[in-house]
Formats: sequence, structure tokens, C-alpha cells
Amino acid sequence: MNRIGEVFSKGKAFIPFITAGDPSIEITEQLVYKMAEAGADLIELGIPFSDPIAEGPVIQDADMRALSAGATTDKIFSMMKRIRKACNIPIAFMTYVNPIFTYGTEKFMKNCNEVGVDAIIVPDVPFEEKEELMPFCSKYGVKLISMIAPTSENRIRMIASGAEGFIYCVSSMGVTGVRKEIGNHVEKMIKTVKEVRDIPCAIGFGISTPEQASTMSKFSDGVIVGSAIVKIVEKHGEDCIPHVTEYVRMMKNAIR
Repeated sequence: MNRIGEVFSKGKAFIPFITAGDPSIEITEQLVYKMAEAGADLIELGIPFSDPIAEGPVIQDADMRALSAGATTDKIFSMMKRIRKACNIPIAFMTYVNPIFTYGTEKFMKNCNEVGVDAIIVPDVPFEEKEELMPFCSKYGVKLISMIAPTSENRIRMIASGAEGFIYCVSSMGVTGVRKEIGNHVEKMIKTVKEVRDIPCAIGFGISTPEQASTMSKFSDGVIVGSAIVKIVEKHGEDCIPHVTEYVRMMKNAIR
């Protein structure tokens, strides 16, 4: 059963991102449990990759730490197996097309199905090329999440009409990372999507404070936060769990 439909059914969704394997697979597993308890509605797990082109320095560094600590796609799948025995929170993998192709697309999606991964987000596969992945996603019941950005403009309607699960709305140009200001063009993007169909829209890239989360949640269905959480993990290392838990609780409260 795919859990993505439940994510937005209980109000505004808070979606935290962490890099799997940073600082260790064991800590990542515990973070999933604690973030779920703290009110996360869906968790994005990044599969570490040596060339994550959509990421800023914070998540790039996390990827390198995870890879240096021995994180592999197989170890992440094994961790997911353990997680599913104890926790039912919807989970999306955030990865790039290279790790999927290298692993074998069919094998990757089959494993996602077997360990209960609900969706994948692949920033370097444009909507027009999604057929590279879509047949395998459909076969194994894994939602392929579409992204729209300020540059999508006249493509937004086309993407909205063919999207599934929810739409990941990129709030600003450039790579991931904390930003002081987030422009108001996201509201216009979401309005365009909703004119096409009523699919949930979650905003990511740059959100870090409760104030930003609260503002963005007023016109979206959910808020995605990555770099701000990864920074907490970087700062506290093995001792990050209570700090991340508290942050997730605070951000969830801000959008309630």
C-alpha cells in the first residue's frame, strides 16, 4: 500500500530531509523513528552520491560524510527493512539518476517496493524524460514525484497534469540551502498547478525558520526542510537526535 495519499489528508504536512548514513546508518534509523514521533508527516531520505548537482555545500558535505562512513544503497535498503518493522511513516528516497542506473533501475524499484519506500524524487530527471523511470515505478508501486521551479513557467500546467503523489515546488533558483528571503513567485506557481488539478503541493529549497514555514504553509499543502536539519546533524554528529527531534517538533507546530 502506498502511503503518500495519507500525507496531506490530516492538514499541512511537514517533510524533513536527512542524508542517509550521515553520521551513520544507525543514527539515521533512529532519526527516522524520532522525527516520526515528533510530528513529521513524510520523511525524505537522501541516498548519498558523489555528484549531487541540485545540492548546496551543506548537503554535498553530508553526502561525502555518509560515503566516507561506508553508506551504500544496499545498506540503506537493509535499514529500510528494519524501519518498516517498527514504523509506518511514509518515506521518499531523494536520489539522482546515476545511482539508480548503476544499481539497475528495475532492481532499484523492486527493492523500494519490498522495503516500503513510497516515492522517489530524482532532481536530475526532467519531466520530459520521466519515461526512463516511470514504467518501473508504476510496475512496483513507487510514486515518481515531479518538481516545478520558478523557471518551469509554461511547463507547469503540463507537469501538473501528469504528476502523481504530490508536486515538489522548488522555492528559488539555484541549489538547496538555507535562505533569508524566499520570493512570492511560489504562490503563483501553486495557483497555476491548482488551476489544472487538485494535487498537493509542498515547498522546498531554502526554508529553515518557523516563520518561513508558517508563511509558506499558508498557500501550500506542505513544507520540506533539508539543509537546516542536515546542519544540525553536522553540528552535533552522533548526539544529533534530540536536537533534530526538537527542531522537527518546532517546525511542525509552526505550520499547524
